[in-house]
Amino acid sequence: MMSNGPPPSVRCLLGDLHRHRGEKVRFLGCVTYYNTHSASLTLEHEYKGNKMPAYVDVKLLLETLKSEQLEIGQWVHVIGYVTSFQILMTKSKEPRCSSSVHVQALVLWTAEDLDISSYEKAFASNRVADRTYPSQSSSAGLVE
Repeated sequence: MMSNGPPPSVRCLLGDLHRHRGEKVRFLGCVTYYNTHSASLTLEHEYKGNKMPAYVDVKLLLETLKSEQLEIGQWVHVIGYVTSFQILMTKSKEPRCSSSVHVQALVLWTAEDLDISSYEKAFASNRVADRTYPSQSSSAGLVE
């Protein structure tokens, strides 16, 4: 039976958002900056050396956002669509590559009683299961 409801979100780590362009995702990130002019949050979650920022457009949420959700250092959950992914190369003596991902937020809420190591372990164990039993689990992430 087909459902006419909205598609489910794929739960993923912030560092894996680039693999889900155009998809609805759910992820966790720490607020590192809020741009009041563009209504955009910069979120990061350093995991295994990956510190790619996510730029989250919160214009659709301006009427419901609370000030504590925008504070530097606050961990937040986001459900939204990955709108773009960019890779930038710097032109210098030592060229460096940096990347960023952009998300249109649909829902955002504060992560309370967060145990970040347990959160990361849940994804690590899912990746092991993906490699061990590829036909029984999705490598795209956990679907909610």
